[in-house]
Amino acid sequence: MHAHLVFGLMVALATGSPALAQMSADVRFEPGNFGTNVSGTIIGDDYMDYRLGARAGQELFAELTVIDSNGNGTIYFNVLPPGSEGVAIYNGSMDGNTATVDLPEHGTYTIRVYQMGNDADSGATTGFRLDLSIQ
Repeated sequence: MHAHLVFGLMVALATGSPALAQMSADVRFEPGNFGTNVSGTIIGDDYMDYRLGARAGQELFAELTVIDSNGNGTIYFNVLPPGSEGVAIYNGSMDGNTATVDLPEHGTYTIRVYQMGNDADSGATTGFRLDLSIQ
């Protein structure tokens, strides 16, 4: 009888809370180009990570534009430095969806696109375009 209760509890714990879905892609610029744009869709509290390599002292320009949404279009991006577990050096929800960020170190930076508020909670779908360049 006890084994049944423990097994039932373990199954409930394992399936009890949905995990955030993360998608990711490496961003590469065409030879001779300093920038590119990418597009995608965010649903609910999922997020999309775009990874790109840069050197210390370079400047990252990023601009996020909503293409369409069945919610409020509350979509933002953060810039995470190399090795970050989620701590951002730029937070779009506080500082806006256009940024020029001085990059402090060599390595792979992550531009994380995500929804907040009711759009994240209700499972809204928002299409976006992200323009990126490094100089």
